[in-house]
Amino acid sequence: MARRRRFTEAFKRRVLDEVERARPGEIGLILRREGLYSSQLAAWRRWRSGMTKESGPKQVVPRAEFERVVKENAKLKLQLRKAEAMLALQKKAAELLACDDETAGSDS
Repeated sequence: MARRRRFTEAFKRRVLDEVERARPGEIGLILRREGLYSSQLAAWRRWRSGMTKESGPKQVVPRAEFERVVKENAKLKLQLRKAEAMLALQKKAAELLACDDETAGSDS
């Protein structure tokens, strides 16, 4: 069974430095000698420039931070429900006042 090759940072830097110094036509020779693909060079260049990080475990949010965010979310949901209830109450009051105005105007 084939194994995936892993390259050290030192190896990547050495190959990238060698490729940068190479004259036209020599890059292919370097790739063949090292058994690499041009797509690997492109990924390594992005890695070296800091555009992407090397693959590895995803960043995990600390438990305390997660619990704080969950608690804050619950608090905000409660505030939203209260605000929606107040708006509904204000609408109902406005409707009742509008009805009172209409009935008071028809009595005259």
